[in-house]
Amino acid sequence: MKERLEQIKANAVREIQKSDGLAKLNDVRVAFLGKKGELTAVLKGMKDVLPEDRPMVGQLVNETRESIEKLIEETKSKLEAAEREFRMKQEVIDVTLPAKKNRVGHRHPNTIALEEVERIFVGMGYEVVEGPEVEYDYYNFEALNIPANHPAKDEQDTFYINDEIVLRTQTSPVQVREMEKGKLPIRMIAPGRVFRSDEVDATHSPSFHQIEGLVIDKHITFADLKGTLAEFAKQLFGEGTKVKFRPHHFPFTEPSAEVDVTCFKCGGKGCRFCKGAGWIEILGCGMVHPRVLKMSGIDPEEYSGFAFGVGLERIALLKYEIDDMRLLYENDDRFLKQF
Repeated sequence: MKERLEQIKANAVREIQKSDGLAKLNDVRVAFLGKKGELTAVLKGMKDVLPEDRPMVGQLVNETRESIEKLIEETKSKLEAAEREFRMKQEVIDVTLPAKKNRVGHRHPNTIALEEVERIFVGMGYEVVEGPEVEYDYYNFEALNIPANHPAKDEQDTFYINDEIVLRTQTSPVQVREMEKGKLPIRMIAPGRVFRSDEVDATHSPSFHQIEGLVIDKHITFADLKGTLAEFAKQLFGEGTKVKFRPHHFPFTEPSAEVDVTCFKCGGKGCRFCKGAGWIEILGCGMVHPRVLKMSGIDPEEYSGFAFGVGLERIALLKYEIDDMRLLYENDDRFLKQF
């Protein structure tokens, strides 16, 4: 029995010394000290040992167990220390390496342009007002002097929810809603998303943004409109910017005009950017039609006003010299991070 125990101990020492990891060492422990291990088998065979020899054999078994357990614990400590040292070497931080840059998002070109326009008009005493994108046909067309079967409806073919509800084609309905409140005078701009049945190309989209302005007060004239838009153009495009008004027709304003500004690239001399004209079309405007005032409950004999509308994307395209409107909506990070 003594020889057998010494052989078991020698085998255990040899296997422990060969262990190159904690998992392997645990396998050795189970093989010699587990429920089905070699030492356990010796203990189970104690019934075959003579009664007078059992104390001595039991002592030998315990000594062998303690010796093996002690060696396993010592080896385990060494392996854990080696693994910890290896892991620390792998996880060490090299403070001389450049740090990873934390990329933070920023405002979209449309948002930048909108905030600049809002800043200009708020500085002139205007209020920023918003309204619903899903609008009644009455506010989108009829209250703006565009009755049923009016040709202007064809120019703004839109998306109908039903006979009475549409996706708004302009932010002018917000102006009508403000006029109906009867709180005069009014100085407001109405930015927001609008929808028209347009084909997608470099300058058109079925969904885009407009900024429309409205002023209603006593003794408002076309001269007030010209002065306001001239100041707006100077603040947006530069102090040397000039404006030009061309007669036009809008159902909800009379008289109406298209507004051009001098090219901010060439100063009006003519270049590729303005196609040699020296001028760039920027917005539409006019004096609020008396019929529109009446339908909103305002006496056109006592009050007058002007309105204007500009495409937000057009401002962004011009200001940042972007040649394709689709770039604003493709979410291409290579494009957007320029701003």
